Amino acid sequence: MSRTNAPAPADREEGTTTAPVGSLSHGLKQRHLSMIALGGVIGAGLFVGSGAGIAAAGPSIVLAYALSGALVMLVMRMLGEMSAANPASGSFSVHAERAFGPWAGFTAGWAFWFLLCVAVGLEGIGAAGIMTGWFPGTPEWAWVALFMLVFCGTNLAAVKNFGEFEFWFAALKVGAIVLFLGIGVLAIVGVIPADEAAKSAETAGAATGGGGFFPNGSAGLITGLLASVFAYGGLETVTIAAAESEHPVRGVAKAVRTAMWRIALFYVGSMAVIVALVPWNDPAVVEKGPYVATLDYLGIPAAGQIMNVVVLVALLSAMNANIYGASRMACSLIARGQGPRALGRTFGGVPRPAVLVSSVVGFGCVLLSYWSPDKAFMWLLNTIGAIILVVWFFIGASQLMLRRRTEREAPEKLVVRMWLFPWITILALLAMVVVFVLMALEAETRVQLIYTGGLTLLLAAVGFALQVKNAKPAAATAPDAGEPAEAERV
Repeated sequence: MSRTNAPAPADREEGTTTAPVGSLSHGLKQRHLSMIALGGVIGAGLFVGSGAGIAAAGPSIVLAYALSGALVMLVMRMLGEMSAANPASGSFSVHAERAFGPWAGFTAGWAFWFLLCVAVGLEGIGAAGIMTGWFPGTPEWAWVALFMLVFCGTNLAAVKNFGEFEFWFAALKVGAIVLFLGIGVLAIVGVIPADEAAKSAETAGAATGGGGFFPNGSAGLITGLLASVFAYGGLETVTIAAAESEHPVRGVAKAVRTAMWRIALFYVGSMAVIVALVPWNDPAVVEKGPYVATLDYLGIPAAGQIMNVVVLVALLSAMNANIYGASRMACSLIARGQGPRALGRTFGGVPRPAVLVSSVVGFGCVLLSYWSPDKAFMWLLNTIGAIILVVWFFIGASQLMLRRRTEREAPEKLVVRMWLFPWITILALLAMVVVFVLMALEAETRVQLIYTGGLTLLLAAVGFALQVKNAKPAAATAPDAGEPAEAERV
C-alpha cells in the first residue's frame, strides 16, 4: 500500500488544485478555538449518560474516567502535534493519508463523517425530547426539523457564525461544570448542607460505602471504563476548525495545550464530586442523571429543570459542531479526490453542498428512528459504536509514522511534541488495543465492535480500490526513474 499516491495536503486543502473546490475562509479567532476545544467533549454523555457508568462501577468510576482521560490526553497531544505541523480541515484523515496512503485517509475520514451525521440525528432527538417535555403535545420531529434548519443555516453562512455559536454554547457548558464543581466542593467540606431526606440516604452507599471502592469488582470497572472512553469523543473538532482560524499553527497549539488538563479536570472532578455526595446505587443517578441527583441531594431548587437547560445547550452545541465537522471532513476528502466533486464546491469560503448533504443525512437518521426503530436505527447505533476508537487508533499510528519524517524533513514544524516519543505513543496504541479486547469480551459492546469493524473494512476496501485506480493514470505520467514524484517528497 504505497504512500506515494498521497498528494501534498497543503495543495489540496487550500483548493489550489483544478478540482471545483474553493479555499476555505479563515474567520475563526483564538477565543473560538479555545472554547471549541473545551466545549467539544462536554456533551450530554457527561451530563446524563455517565449515570450508567456510575451505576456499574460505583465509586471506581473516578478511576475509570481518570484512565480513559489519560488516554484521551495522549490522543489529543498526538493529534495536536500533527495538526500544528500540517493544519488541514481534514485533520487526522489527512495525516493518515500522509502516513499510510489514500486508503487510510478515505477510511478514517468517511467513517468519521458517518459518525458525525448519525450523531447529529441522535442529538436532535435528545433535544426534541426536552422540548416536548416543556411543550407537551408538540411533535418531536418538528423540533428536530427546526434545530436542523437553524444549524444548517448557521453553517451555510460564514464560518465565524459557527464560531460564535460554539463560543457561547461552550462557555455555558464550561460555566455549568465549574459552578457544579464549586458547589460540590463546598458541600463536601460542609459549607453547603444536604437536605435531610438526602442525608438519610447517604448510608445507602455514598463515597466508599455500599461495597467499597469496587462494589461490582473488575467487571463493573470495565463497564465504567468502556462508557467513559466514548464519553470523551469530540476533541477532534478543534483540529478541524484550526485550518479556518486566523493563525492555524499557533491556534491549534495553544488550544491543545490549554484544553487537555481542563477536560480531565471537568470529567474526573465531576465524577469525584458525584460519588462523594450521592449513593452510587441510588436509582436517581440513572433515572434523573448524576448531576440532577447531586443537586437534588443538596436541595437545589428546580435542579431537574436547571440541568435540562444545560443538557439542551450541550445537545444543540454538539449538533452545530457535528454539522460543521462533517461538512469540512467531506470537503477535505473530496478535495483529495475521494468523493463526488460537486459535493466539495465552496461558496464564499463555505462548503455549502457538504453542509446540506450532512444535514439531510442527519435528519434521515431521525426519520429512521421513527420508521424502523428496532432494525435500521439500531443498526446505525451499533455501527457507530466504536468508530471514535478506530479514529483514535489512526491518529496514534499516523503520529508514530509521521514524527520521524517531520523531524527529518521540517523539524521547525514540531511546535507541539508528543511526550517521550515513541514510547508513550506505543503505550497509547496498546491501551486502545486493550479497549478493543474489552469490547470484544462484553456482549453488548461486542455487537458494536463487529458492526464498526465491518464498516471499517468495507471503507478500507473501497479506499484501496480507489487508490489503485487513481495510481494507474499517475504511473502513466510519472517522471523519469531518476527523479522522485512530487508526492514522494511530501
